Parts: sequence; C-alpha cells; structure tokens
Amino acid sequence: MWTAREFPVKLAQQRADSDDGSPGGTNAETPSGDDFSLSLVDTNLPSELEPELRSFIAKRLSKGAVFEGLGNVAAVELRIPGYRVGCYYCLFQQEKLLSQTASTDSEQKSSEYVVCFLGGSEKGLELFRPELDKYIQGLKNNMNCEESGGENHIQSYLSSWFADVVCPIQRVVHLFQEKLTFLLHAALSYTPVEVKGSDEKTKRDIHRFLSVASLQGLIHEGTMTSLCMAMTEEQQKSVTIDCSSSQPQFHNAGSNRFCEDWMQAFMNGAEGGNPFLFRQVLENFKLKAIQDTNNLKRFIRQAEMNHYALFKCYMFLKNCGSGDILLKIVKVEHEEMPEAKNVVAVLEEFMKEAPAQSL
Repeated sequence: MWTAREFPVKLAQQRADSDDGSPGGTNAETPSGDDFSLSLVDTNLPSELEPELRSFIAKRLSKGAVFEGLGNVAAVELRIPGYRVGCYYCLFQQEKLLSQTASTDSEQKSSEYVVCFLGGSEKGLELFRPELDKYIQGLKNNMNCEESGGENHIQSYLSSWFADVVCPIQRVVHLFQEKLTFLLHAALSYTPVEVKGSDEKTKRDIHRFLSVASLQGLIHEGTMTSLCMAMTEEQQKSVTIDCSSSQPQFHNAGSNRFCEDWMQAFMNGAEGGNPFLFRQVLENFKLKAIQDTNNLKRFIRQAEMNHYALFKCYMFLKNCGSGDILLKIVKVEHEEMPEAKNVVAVLEEFMKEAPAQSL
C-alpha cells in the first residue's frame, strides 16, 4: 500500500494501494508550483516503480488538474516502455479539531491525501470510476471515525479495493452461470429481488450487479419510478434467490431471449477471467437495451399516423427478444399521451396473441 505525505501550507498525506499494485493518495486542494512535497506512507507497488508514479502525481498536482473528491483515470507508463496501466487517483481532505491549550476555541487542521489505484487499462478502470469515488468516500469516513480500527483497518480497506470494487460482477457471473439470465431480466424489468441464505458479501455482490445492470440514469427518472411501481404491483412478489444450497435457486423469476443471449456473452467472457471485460459486457447490455427502447419509441411515433408503422412496431417487439419489458417501459412513458397510448394498447393486444417464446 502506497501513501504519501504532502507538505503545502498544510500537512497533507497521500495513500496508495492496489490489488494489482495500485497506489493511493488524496488531497483536498490542489497545490501548485513547488509549495508541496510528496511523502510515501505505505504501498504494495515495487520500490523501483514508486518514483515514476510519484512524478506522475506531482505533475498533475502542480498543474492544478486534480480536485477534491473527483477521481480521475489516466494511463501511466511505469518502467516498461510501451506498457501502460490504468491509474485512478483522487484527492480528499481529512479534517481534525485540535483543542487550543490557552483558549476554549478550536481550529481545524486538515490533512490532504492522494489515493492511487493501479490496474487494468485506462478504459477498463474508467468504467469503475463512480464506484471508486464512493470507495474513496468510504475511506474518508473511516479515517474520520475514531473507532474505525486505526492504521491496520485503513491498510486493509485500501488493499481490498480491487476485490471490493472491480470483482463483484465477475463473482456474480461465476456464481449463477446460466441462471444469470434471471438476474439480467430482473435488472432490466426493475423487479425487486430478495436474497436469502447468503453471506453479506454475496448479497452485496448481487445488489451491486443489479444496480449496475439497471437502466437507472439512462431513462427519465419519472419513468423509472413509475416503472418500478408498475412492476411491483404486477409481480406482487419479488424475485427470490435462495443461496442456502450449493446451487442458487430462483423463485418467481422471469427471462426472455434478449437476456438469454446476453447471458451467453457473459459465459463466453468467463473463459478469459478478466473482471474488466464483464463490466464492459454489462455496459454493452444496457446500451443495446436503450437502443431497442429508443427504436420502439420512434416506431410508436410513426405509428400514430401510419398503420404500416404499427406493423413495424409489432414485428420489432416480436423479434427483438425483450418485447415483454420494452412494452412495459413505453407504456409507462406514454401514459399521458393519448395517441401513443392507443398505439401501445393495440400492441399489447397483438403481443398477447403472439407465442410466448417469440418474446
């Protein structure tokens, strides 16, 4: 684990850590010029590579390109020409109240940290930047908590970043195998999921997967809320995952051809064992779902004026593999639009007559 101290006007420390050899440090305000220095506190990065990483971070700090709480991802070349590794780095500030001996007043003294994590490629690590930002916030909270367990706890927290942030999706894929299709369907349809008989780590992994796999943030927030309510009312029961036996069992789960196809994409990626690849597959899964949703909405707008376009809507729903979910999404979105609502109602009737296996 690599930590550095920074000495601008205020004392600053930096930590670095990685499961791959990732360094970490933090800083609340970006120092400039030569008014700061970096001091290594702890690291698992080989000593011969540490000066190069130190130089990289110092240049970023001196340019004023780093801001508190906002992580950055860049490619860093360490010792091996032509080989570049992804580097996440983030600044944060820890504040402590120091009692004055001669006064009842107290002043704040801040410690600034730069945390760095090395692993994978720049593109791969960028996929996890939101989660890494949250991880740094957790580190900050631990350091501000007097009962956090001290230096050993902080070191353990930092050294677990790769397993805690990057690997959950991979662990879920390996846990469920072909049954992953049920989890994908639940995420896409916003069906509540209840996990029973598992340890806390597995439960966190499953809910992390569901959170990343959902379209939240990609579809209008109001639509998401209405869709969640509609799915909850329709399903009445959440999907239940029983992990008490060696093979997880799903109850009240659904699936469709779209989710089955993407499950196979995850299975193909499992052979390589690259955790960054699984996240990319999941992002592609969401991208395709959004593309299909947008295509259907475009067809619906056309169908308001054109009966042939209505047939195109029907054929699209029938062949896309996720017609059951897409129809629910557009139904919620067009609830207050009479003409579009009528088109959706007709499509619902058509789809009820279509063979279930075509969805």
